[in-house]
Amino acid sequence: MGTMLEIANPCPEMFDPAVTTWTFPAVSESDTRCLGLALGSIVTSGSVIALNGELGAGKTFLVRAIVEGLDGHPEDVSSPTFVLLQHYAARLPVYHADAYRMRTSAEFLELGVDDWLGVDGLSLVEWGVLVRDALPRDHLVIGIELTGTTARQFNFSATGDRSASLLHALRDTLQETTSDRADS
Repeated sequence: MGTMLEIANPCPEMFDPAVTTWTFPAVSESDTRCLGLALGSIVTSGSVIALNGELGAGKTFLVRAIVEGLDGHPEDVSSPTFVLLQHYAARLPVYHADAYRMRTSAEFLELGVDDWLGVDGLSLVEWGVLVRDALPRDHLVIGIELTGTTARQFNFSATGDRSASLLHALRDTLQETTSDRADS
């Protein structure tokens, strides 16, 4: 995972262990990939992550990097906008849903999400904000804002103990990575 050393200069104050929100600035696609690789390397079975951001924000790009971090095949990842749900083989099973075309949370639940959402593996829900009532109470929310052509700001919010632990582990992993970069 030597590519993780390419992360752009995050500030030390971004790693406050007491908070359950966090912002990660990515100035390039490489930074976004490193973020996804780190998240994929530490995520645990049963985790649910809601990905929010406008069209073209990079939700599917981040999913590819997470799948790669889970030792899966990022080339298998495509936006599930029309299929609604994709499944990828990796260290953990990955369930990748897109709620963009859902009119209600009830419609999302009719897809049979109880069979995979928060059960085994990792559940990634693009446009999770549209079906937040259908998501488990404890999930990690990642809001993605475009800040430039390839730059993004990732706004993380943990909604419970499990997602807070995941967020803290991600920050620790990235802090170690940036410390390693500064030492070399």
